[in-house]
Amino acid sequence: MRIEQLEYLAAVTEHGSLRRASEAMHISQPALSEAVTKLEKELGTTLLDRRRTGSRISRQGLDLQEFMAEVLGAVDRLREAAGQQSVRRRDLRIGTVSTASSSLLAPALRDLHARHGSGGVEVVNSRQADIQQGLAEGVLDLGLVNLLPGDEVDTSLVADRLIEGTPVACLRADHPLVDRTRVTVAELRAEPHVLMRTGYVMHRYAQRLFGADMPATTYATDGAEMGKAMVAAGLGISILPDFSITADPLVKAGVLTTRPISTDHTTVTLVMLRRRSDRTPEAVRDLQTALVRRARAYLAGVDLAADLPDDAPLEPPVAAPAASGDRPVVTPIGSRARSR
Repeated sequence: MRIEQLEYLAAVTEHGSLRRASEAMHISQPALSEAVTKLEKELGTTLLDRRRTGSRISRQGLDLQEFMAEVLGAVDRLREAAGQQSVRRRDLRIGTVSTASSSLLAPALRDLHARHGSGGVEVVNSRQADIQQGLAEGVLDLGLVNLLPGDEVDTSLVADRLIEGTPVACLRADHPLVDRTRVTVAELRAEPHVLMRTGYVMHRYAQRLFGADMPATTYATDGAEMGKAMVAAGLGISILPDFSITADPLVKAGVLTTRPISTDHTTVTLVMLRRRSDRTPEAVRDLQTALVRRARAYLAGVDLAADLPDDAPLEPPVAAPAASGDRPVVTPIGSRARSR
């Protein structure tokens, strides 16, 4: 067994295909595939699922991934101690539906940088189903998704509840509805709307809210960030979780504001998804810690310094094992939603 074989397999996991892995590792695709095949023969197991559409890490490969990560981590530490500059730096990949980017994810990434310094982080904006698939396949390290009451996640994943909030109307500060303390569904229906595309929780929520009588003029986009930008441009209003707007720079600048929706008591829960594993890389653990810490600060209504102090460690949440009915347990970090 050679170290580069493990590195090649890790690259396939990280990049999602043999082709992209070979490009990243600067090796031909046939050579990379042959190296992984030899490793499979040596270990006596299938590490890649090879299909016409491409090759991805297999279930057996995922089961062994944490052990391979330990080996590669030890090799990196050895090279670092020897003063080598060729230490393998694996980027963290976080899948997110882009809610809470300002109030939670961006500050947590600052905390991570303060603790670890250099290193790559890739934030992938995507839909819930794609994020869950990416986690299950080992392409993503963590996922941030929204859930409505009754929603479930894949049983192979652990879901830690970070924030529970409510849907609100996102308006330009000069919109006529700003004069209202609350807005009604009828008032919302009469306005042009910026909706989330199919596959996002807030798209399903809009369908529940408006039923068959959707607003006459609609725009559709991926994720809350673009939705807020379109609202700021005067294209319409949007309905988003309150925690995705609270700390947004456009709110702080006085461009956007929110109003609660009359008669609606739906909750939206932001959860952190992760694979079930006894071994988690240190950087991933620290990012989990930072996200939990930021969520707790948000729920308490306090601001945190940009750095995560080394003398105030906080262990990441540990979810209870799945119940016998195979429904994943969602572990809360706070006792109630932040009041509005």
